[in-house]
Amino acid sequence: MVGSCMTFSDLEILAALSIRSLPWGGGNLMFPTLKYVYLLHTPSSPPPPAPPITITMSDPTPIKTLIKQGAEAHLYRTTFLTPSHPALLKHRPSKAYRHPILDARLTKHRCLSEARLLVRMRRELDRSRIISVGERGGGGVTVPAVYFVDEARGEIYMEWITGQTLREVLDQALLHTTPLTSSPPACPSTQQDLLYLMTRIGSAIAAMHAVHVIHGDLTTSNIMIRAPPPGAPGDGELVLIDFGLGAVSASDEDMAVDLYVLERAFISTHPRAEEMFKEVLVGYEKGMGKKGAQVMRRLAEVRFRGRKRSMLG
Repeated sequence: MVGSCMTFSDLEILAALSIRSLPWGGGNLMFPTLKYVYLLHTPSSPPPPAPPITITMSDPTPIKTLIKQGAEAHLYRTTFLTPSHPALLKHRPSKAYRHPILDARLTKHRCLSEARLLVRMRRELDRSRIISVGERGGGGVTVPAVYFVDEARGEIYMEWITGQTLREVLDQALLHTTPLTSSPPACPSTQQDLLYLMTRIGSAIAAMHAVHVIHGDLTTSNIMIRAPPPGAPGDGELVLIDFGLGAVSASDEDMAVDLYVLERAFISTHPRAEEMFKEVLVGYEKGMGKKGAQVMRRLAEVRFRGRKRSMLG
């Protein structure tokens, strides 16, 4: 049996009181004294080979549809693992003006940094069970789940969010001077609903800062409202997206700059909603607790520096 592979099917028990050797092939295999020895016989013919297993993929190449192209990355709607599971693909293309080695290192670093921030945010928010403030409760705040990261190619597959951006919601809501009779699922139907949404956004930013995550590019285009399922109670869940410029920091200055960037986005993109930003700060200060007052004082300093820079050019 040494050096060969044999298949056995029959089993015969050979009773022996004292067996010292057993001839096998051309030599002897020595056994100790046994009461029973199991003698195996080879079958007359080998079993037929098993049929090959074939796997047919219905969608071997997922279709990618470009939905947005920015200076840093391209966004595609695609699928992940199965054709019925939608996903978002964020791809950072190579930059021809950068040295290839530097470009590869920057792409890898930024891709991994964003993925780590998303994982950190989702883990911490799930652990603390942070929900939106207000008497109505509601959808809470989260970030897209990360499915797969290919840092060498600069690609991140993440959860597809069905809903509207805050920019779209504000544009639709501010077009109406009277309460809406019919509105999209994520769009506030009254002025009171819009103010409540602003408070929830402040609470969402506070939840992000509470786990020491700085967004870096907090605009109304990087906050989404996921539409709730039909018939489900409560408001849509707030989803913070695009952490490409994010970082981990517990600095009051960095948190204040995050709020200042969002305030400037309100002023430049939605001038009619400038007064509503006060509700964002109310929700933020309430969500941050004692640290909220410190960040508000630092925000006032950041505003002063911003106005001074604007005056001096």
